[in-house]
Amino acid sequence: MEILTQCACGLDVHQATVVACLLTVLSDGKVKKQMRTLGTKTRDLVELRPWLQSQGCTHVAMESTGVYWKPVYAIWEEGPFQLTVANAQHIKHVPGRKTDVKDAEGIADLPLYGLLNPSFVPPKPIRELRDLTRYRRKLVESRSAERNRLLKLLETANLKLSSVASDVFGVSGRLMLDKLAEGKATPAEMAQLAKGRLREKIAELEPALEGRREEHPRYLLKLQLRRLKDLEQDVQEVETRIQTKLQPYQQEMDLLRGIPGVDWGGAAVIISELGPDMQGFASAAQVSSWTGVAPGNHPSAGKRRRARVTKGNVHLKTALVEAAYAASRAKGTYLRDKFYRVQARRGAKRAAVTVAHKILVAVYHMLSKKVPYQDLGEAYLDKLNQHHLKRNLVRRLQRLGYGVTLQPQAAPAGQPSR
Repeated sequence: MEILTQCACGLDVHQATVVACLLTVLSDGKVKKQMRTLGTKTRDLVELRPWLQSQGCTHVAMESTGVYWKPVYAIWEEGPFQLTVANAQHIKHVPGRKTDVKDAEGIADLPLYGLLNPSFVPPKPIRELRDLTRYRRKLVESRSAERNRLLKLLETANLKLSSVASDVFGVSGRLMLDKLAEGKATPAEMAQLAKGRLREKIAELEPALEGRREEHPRYLLKLQLRRLKDLEQDVQEVETRIQTKLQPYQQEMDLLRGIPGVDWGGAAVIISELGPDMQGFASAAQVSSWTGVAPGNHPSAGKRRRARVTKGNVHLKTALVEAAYAASRAKGTYLRDKFYRVQARRGAKRAAVTVAHKILVAVYHMLSKKVPYQDLGEAYLDKLNQHHLKRNLVRRLQRLGYGVTLQPQAAPAGQPSR
């Protein structure tokens, strides 16, 4: 096998230590191996750089193990080495006794022969944006969990506010919840706090608020309301920060929000996970596989069998599936028609993943070429195979006892007949 790199270093990164293996190809073709074990503190990683430079190292590779590779990458990102972060599943070690030294040597051996495919690591501004969008997701999930706990508490106390108000956490609901926590207002007084259309249900609100208003549920309610307000404030603060980070990518945001089902939050997640220009991916198929929404491929004996979708970027996949469900409610669109066609055969979950894949393919071409989204229309799939559609519709009418005669529709004036 041809040697492509003369000097490469492999790093086996752990929480407290880093094992470095430097391989140098000598003039006689032999490979010289040097090992070093150091700590993961900043000064240790900085001190390793001059040694590698003095040995003529040009390539440094490491596994993407947990989060331990991130500080190493951040320190050496702007250094003189070609830094490669590889997927740990793609690095196959020889079976046998496993040690940190053998791991580092195995990682260093791959760049010598050009056998290491780099993982997608976006630039620093996108990584910072990614941290914010992922943390926003955690905050939103915590807020939803806290709301569910509060609703469960209301039901336990036989306070049926959720049975009358469509949004317990709206303006009217919040006013009533605050009064419930205080424990001083009567059900009639709390019912009068209703705003807007909810005032039409004042007669239903009063008995719904006549539950157990003892000290213990009121204490829990007060605690949960305070926790919920803190979470909402944190979500708002993070979203403000995300908007600031997204200002250089306003053009990409406007393009993505033109896709049915993709809102501001979904567009922010797409940019933070994929970057604004798709330069890290060679094709739409590659980005689909990396995300985990690519169609399963399991042929055997000339037959295509069912296969699960692959594992991928869970943050991006979640945002795309949410966008797919939202797109299924956008009337008159290709994505809605595709969703319900697949749902009839495979179920709603399969349909959501299918539409998520369609959205991601559109995202790839839109961001790589900077072109707006063009909807194919809800009749696109019917036009692809008009003969089969016509035959099936005729058969269905005939099964109902109708005689069917088909006649081409006359074209409007000024248009050619079909």
